[in-house]
Amino acid sequence: MNALDSAWRALRTHAAEAGTWSLRRLFAEDPRRFERFSLVFEDLLLDWSRQLVRPETMRLLSDLARAADLEGWRARMFAGEPVNTTENRAALHVALRHRGPEPILCRGKDVMPEVRGVLARMKAFSDAVRDGRLRGATGLPFRDVVNIGIGGSDLGPQMVCRALAHLARPDLRVHFVSNLDGAHLAPLLARLDPAATLFVVASKTFTTQETMQNAASARAWLAARLGEEAVAQHFVAVSTNEGAVRAFGIDPERSFGFWEWVGGRFSLWSAIGLPIALCVGFDRFEELLEGGYSMDRHFASAPLARNLPAIHGLLAIWNRDLLGFPTRAVLPYDQRLERLPAFLQQLEMESNGKRVRRDGRPVEHPTCPVVWGEVGTNGQHAFFQLLHQGTDVVPCEFIVCAEADHGLPGHHEKLLANVLAQMRALAFGRDEAEARAGLEAAGLSGETLALLSRHRAFPGNRPSTAIVLDRLTPRALGRLIALYEHSVFVQGVIWEIDSFDQWGVELGKELATRLLPAVESGTEPEELDGSTRGLLRHLRSRRRALADG
Repeated sequence: MNALDSAWRALRTHAAEAGTWSLRRLFAEDPRRFERFSLVFEDLLLDWSRQLVRPETMRLLSDLARAADLEGWRARMFAGEPVNTTENRAALHVALRHRGPEPILCRGKDVMPEVRGVLARMKAFSDAVRDGRLRGATGLPFRDVVNIGIGGSDLGPQMVCRALAHLARPDLRVHFVSNLDGAHLAPLLARLDPAATLFVVASKTFTTQETMQNAASARAWLAARLGEEAVAQHFVAVSTNEGAVRAFGIDPERSFGFWEWVGGRFSLWSAIGLPIALCVGFDRFEELLEGGYSMDRHFASAPLARNLPAIHGLLAIWNRDLLGFPTRAVLPYDQRLERLPAFLQQLEMESNGKRVRRDGRPVEHPTCPVVWGEVGTNGQHAFFQLLHQGTDVVPCEFIVCAEADHGLPGHHEKLLANVLAQMRALAFGRDEAEARAGLEAAGLSGETLALLSRHRAFPGNRPSTAIVLDRLTPRALGRLIALYEHSVFVQGVIWEIDSFDQWGVELGKELATRLLPAVESGTEPEELDGSTRGLLRHLRSRRRALADG
């Protein structure tokens, strides 16, 4: 038996005892549990004291990480080695936010001069748009920016722009269009003034179907109102395909490139982040990079027992593989982080939703949990019933800021009281005897008392983690995002999978391309299955009937 198998076996033996653990008892046994199971890095607190762990659990998880050679894989990633094994590529998103003087090598070449060159061009462009030096075809300054992308070219920059909206200029609005459904783009175009609108088309290959269809429709809308010659002044590209960019009508000087070692869901730090720089200014975009860089330094150097991304990732392994919890709820108690759960869905599930190991063998353990969530306190009035009293245990992650920026009195104190209450209720619950005592004090008795006591009991013992920031600044947000990125990497290393490819999205794309002629022309490929053929005929029939009135 190798070291990794032994580490898994030791953890499984240990986890068999966890079914008898009670968070109430764990806290009663150790009054210093919070101090033992929390860490602060700069202005970020990670508190996992309400997780179902003991000190021995953390030691065994660290042993698992070492057996999987987490430290070696971490070193290889930072060194620019091809940790994306199925595509033989590096995963160097850390280079995009690197602030130090050291070179970062990829295949023996320092990538930092090119990274800094793109950042300088982004600064020049975003500054010129924001201060009005760069204008549209009619001479009007830009008042609206529309980012057209999908996946990593949409979720990351959109999440950051919403999170930092309190720092944005009210006279320069940033919008995001991703869905192939025209109902996403059409209502937005109806509200915009073409003379004051700038479009950012974000697609590495400039061939992504959803993005290029939306871009073509936006181009046609603009050209119909301002003329073909205006396209070059109202469109910019974030792409590596200069030929396709030029054919679209965009000046290559207004195209911002990035590199094959930048995965889409890790790309908001690159030129994909141009909407962020336009939204909040390049100086604040750089502060976001600085926050990510500080977490990179911590992840690269801190020992595993005091390494926040390692601890976060190992706790995810514990909950998913050893305790058997198949989902995780991300619950930001900050309205500005409303898109964080969606961003993390892609970051985590596209990275680690895999069933084949790097060497092609099947994974022997469950991998990525289903990630879902909503902002508090909205979620409390939607699905917290299930979290507290449902039949499945859902580990929860609460994210909150110690201080608010909105200035409205009374709001933040109530918000903090709610998040503290929810974490306490999940951890400690309320047993039937406690529920009965409260109902008796209210005057209930007999069968009603017995029945309601059962309904009003909470099992508790439901694990949660708290992440607390001082304020939602660009630096703090950068640290938070980088924490999650590195946690994803940690989990992938433990599962022995490639966290940086995404072959699982390819089959659907291929089939859609092959089915498009059938939808457009009514032909039916012979290889169609009966269900697809039946749906295709029904859709064709209904579309024809609706067109005929």
